[in-house]
Amino acid sequence: MNLHAISAIYRFEMARAFRTLTQSIVSPVITTSLYFVVFGSAIGSRIQQIDGVDYGAFIVPGLIMLTLLTQSLANASFGIYFPRFTGTIYEVLSAPVSAMEIVIAYVGAAATKSIMLGLIILATAAFFVPLRIEHPVFMLAFLVLTAVTFSLFGFIIGIWADGFEKLQLVPLLVVTPLTFLGGSFYSIHMLPPFWQTVSLFNPVVYLVSGFRWSFYGQGDVGVVVSLAATLGFLAACLLIVSWIFRTGYRLKQ
Repeated sequence: MNLHAISAIYRFEMARAFRTLTQSIVSPVITTSLYFVVFGSAIGSRIQQIDGVDYGAFIVPGLIMLTLLTQSLANASFGIYFPRFTGTIYEVLSAPVSAMEIVIAYVGAAATKSIMLGLIILATAAFFVPLRIEHPVFMLAFLVLTAVTFSLFGFIIGIWADGFEKLQLVPLLVVTPLTFLGGSFYSIHMLPPFWQTVSLFNPVVYLVSGFRWSFYGQGDVGVVVSLAATLGFLAACLLIVSWIFRTGYRLKQ
């Protein structure tokens, strides 16, 4: 494995994030803080607790997951799309670097940035609400798995997109609505039975539920099911990425 090549691409992507610190780190943290102020104050005054957890603390895992999904997609999709847009991707493809090494570098950098942001938001949340993490190992595992999975998904979007508009299409029209409807700010058990059943077809429900279980020991679905759903999505993304490099889809055109 060409560790030097992986390190070079990884460091370049990380340096780009730190050059745009306001957009990459500060802006999502401010946005999340506003969620706490708006949802915690407006809705929290009406809903004191959900499943024995204060509402302000209940929404923390959902807010972290919302940021993690959107930022992983954005970081990874832009990271691979921009070299395609400028034509520098051909220098990478012609270098003695395998497809696996390219994916590890780009996806690793995007996932690292998302994990850092998730931990920063977790620390920020501690200033607003009292937190407890009953299963810290599982919390970190879900954090890393989700960041890697959606960074892979973002990598796929970055390959598929043929314009900057398409980079925003899936995150804005698909992922963000699914996240808001995936139990980020409520428990699906609060819904009527029919909508509870409908919610189970939303994959984000399993991500949010598993992550919330790591905090409070309870979720909308079983933690094993949540973990299996996350690993299944990860495997699907790996298969698609493997197909992209095997066929050269939108890379060699």
